Amino acid sequence: MNTPESITLLRTQSLTTLVHEELERRIIAGQLLPGTPLREAAIATEMGISRGPVREAFRMLEERGLVMFEKNCGVRIRRLDLAQAQHIYQVRIPLEELIGMLAAQNLAQEGAMLIRQALEQMAATVERQDVAAYTALNFQFHDLLARYTGNPSLYDTYRRLVVQLELFRSYTFKLNPETINLSLREHAEIFAAIVSRDSARSGALLRRHAQDSLTRLHKASLPS
Repeated sequence: MNTPESITLLRTQSLTTLVHEELERRIIAGQLLPGTPLREAAIATEMGISRGPVREAFRMLEERGLVMFEKNCGVRIRRLDLAQAQHIYQVRIPLEELIGMLAAQNLAQEGAMLIRQALEQMAATVERQDVAAYTALNFQFHDLLARYTGNPSLYDTYRRLVVQLELFRSYTFKLNPETINLSLREHAEIFAAIVSRDSARSGALLRRHAQDSLTRLHKASLPS
């Protein structure tokens, strides 16, 4: 039987998780850009909750490397420079290869359906050259692959890395309209290898895709 104290704790933890997930969603969507201050009181008012869960959510975001606590300045969305992004990619590239291999081995029918739907939506955004929508669906596609590897620890590690990369917004796709067309073809090729259960090819394609993403990110960051 839950005591009043334990019920209060559960409610607080649940609210903290909700706040954390919402703020992380806004970061991924580009609604909260690097350097943006986060006001505890304003967020609590907006969400209709007390400031305690918001404060704890900030701590969770700090642990994931998404915000910084600055003395006398409060909390801000962290900025990520090119060197830090490259360090993350050094971990992400081999991890993507493992994701491809495990997804090919373990992808269930439900996961295949969701990934196929994401791919179809990506194709529609390419037709209308909707870069923002494509970027969000690109994130969703890779997130689903990692989720359906059957390895929760891998998925948690992957999420931590990729969400941090959202802090380095290079706008790679905007530099060349052909880039999203190429990206779509790469994703379709990856999905075809996974559903055919070709583990080695799936891993190799995802590794190369991540390496190419790093190359594009680096080129997009060079001064024009």
